[in-house]
Amino acid sequence: MSYKFIFLPPAGERARSLGAAIQAAVSGIEIAYGDDRDQALAALPGARAAFGTLDAELLAAASDLEWLASPAAGPPKGYYFPELIASDITVTNIRGIYNDHISTHIMAFVLAFARGMHRYFRDQFEGHWRKGGEGSPSTYLPESTALIVGVGGIGAETARQCKNWGMTTVGIDPRVEEAPEGVDELHRPDALDRLLPHADFVIATAPQTPDTEGLFTAAKFEQMQDSAFFINIGRGSNVVLADLDQALREGRIAGAAL
Repeated sequence: MSYKFIFLPPAGERARSLGAAIQAAVSGIEIAYGDDRDQALAALPGARAAFGTLDAELLAAASDLEWLASPAAGPPKGYYFPELIASDITVTNIRGIYNDHISTHIMAFVLAFARGMHRYFRDQFEGHWRKGGEGSPSTYLPESTALIVGVGGIGAETARQCKNWGMTTVGIDPRVEEAPEGVDELHRPDALDRLLPHADFVIATAPQTPDTEGLFTAAKFEQMQDSAFFINIGRGSNVVLADLDQALREGRIAGAAL
């Protein structure tokens, strides 16, 4: 008896590539693709596992479903709904699999800002040369502090990489009980306002929750040093972009990477 696995809509070419890899690695598995809603409704009966997003109608057709794999580390608002919560389906996410990739991307931002590369690149594109790096100050990382808002998998790995460059690392998290490797200090979210003025890099990795949505406003940017950099790889809704734009235009912070 085969094990049926369905990619929920919109499946697309990426799903077919993943499906081919699964079939090559797992014997006796049947892969179905829901390119659209009608295909998914027809294919869900008999499927024991699914990848993607369900709604109440699709769930009702998934009479044999045992496992739902979310395509996100932090499923978006509305992913969980009453019927799904009440079901016996096990829901998993991809938390942890991108820790090294995303933390390396964060460190690329940190290093670029620290060495003023964003200014050098702009000058290069404009054909302008500044003698002796004039106008491109650098940040000495062993004397700098990274404030990491959210020290789950990605935040903790980022802290570890920051320590490789000699940085002081301060973490903020509502759930983590003990400071992960590489985190010098661990605080609760109510310490954010107190810690912001002391950070050279504010690195936000938090998921979207009622507590983090719209967290970074003009008031937060005003508390940062004018030499500090803001890096967000968490949900975009956690940042009020108009406030960030104004803070950058007015020179209240030195730069931002999103």
